[in-house]
Amino acid sequence: MTDKRAFPTCAAITLAIFASLSTLLFGAEANAQNGVSAARFARLRHGINLSHWFAQSLIGSYKREYLASHTTAEDIKLIKAMGFDHVRLSIEPAPLWNEREPERLNAEYLSYLDAAVRMILDRDLDVILDIHPADEFKIKLRTDDRHVAAFAKFWGALARHFAHTDPERVFFEVLNEPMVEDGYRWMGIQAKLVAAIRESAPRHTIIVCGHRWSGPNELLFLEPLADRNVIYNFHFYEPMVFTHQGATWAGPNLPLLRNVPYPSTPEAVAPLLASLTDAAARAALRAYGEERWNAARIEAQIAKIADWARKHGVRVTCNEFGVYRRFAPPEARAAWLRDVRMSLEKYDIGWTMWDYQGGFSVVNKSGGRAVPDELTLAALGLAGAGAR
Repeated sequence: MTDKRAFPTCAAITLAIFASLSTLLFGAEANAQNGVSAARFARLRHGINLSHWFAQSLIGSYKREYLASHTTAEDIKLIKAMGFDHVRLSIEPAPLWNEREPERLNAEYLSYLDAAVRMILDRDLDVILDIHPADEFKIKLRTDDRHVAAFAKFWGALARHFAHTDPERVFFEVLNEPMVEDGYRWMGIQAKLVAAIRESAPRHTIIVCGHRWSGPNELLFLEPLADRNVIYNFHFYEPMVFTHQGATWAGPNLPLLRNVPYPSTPEAVAPLLASLTDAAARAALRAYGEERWNAARIEAQIAKIADWARKHGVRVTCNEFGVYRRFAPPEARAAWLRDVRMSLEKYDIGWTMWDYQGGFSVVNKSGGRAVPDELTLAALGLAGAGAR
């Protein structure tokens, strides 16, 4: 993906200045905490994403029956047994809000969400509440300031609803992969959203990210907020030729790739190049081989994030990383997961793998029964859990 950094509009600059001033005004209590404590941050060491449950499904699918059966108490019990310490619960806002009255949350749907959060906490897992909308919602943030204001009111209401929860165990994530191309505009928007959350929930830790797809470069572009009770988040799927091989939603070349090896060398990809007829896909695969992706290259990428965090005196987590399973060689997938996980841990960066039972999963689920993938667990350093 190309990195297009648009110049800020006057409106974007005004929004950023206003939101930054608001952050300075409300940040006194959080600043008094002198940042996120080591004990609280340690609760986000080894996590898993609960995808396609309260988000990433057709809007009309979020019925009681679907929610009750998709992820059950047995799933949550298994997640704990496998050795994870927290989950990231993706939440599509559409069933909860009406943009004309964003502070009025849908009480019935909110009760379903409450039940899920209780089920997670009762199993001694901590939880990140991640607002994870459809693309249309996020694209609207690029230009519509009224949409931004409504979203801030929504977040204020949602944070107020969960403000009674234990701030050591429940975390608020502002937005998944914002898709806002203008990094300056996104900083203004995010500061406004953080202000709304903080007003409603003074003690909870908020998780923020960079613009566009929340990648490493977007985090490096970000200027930290005045609020110190914040954790900074990035997603890591580098290189996409390997992690998204065969994926149909991530660009025109990736669906053509199968059995891509890792680590990469020109020699390793040569057999695949011989049978690949699409010119663009061939070029992408050849470049992947020449770039020699391995543990050292991954660590160099993660080290840049660690340097940024050290420079700004903030804590960082990686809320998504993973490999699409369908076409990736299992041993190569496990090697990539291991290399990323070990690099994150080396630099004291918490992690949340994508995902529990979707296309990148840590379990194989059939007929409602989930079985841990031992190769994946070993790559994550959780093989000793002996979960069944």
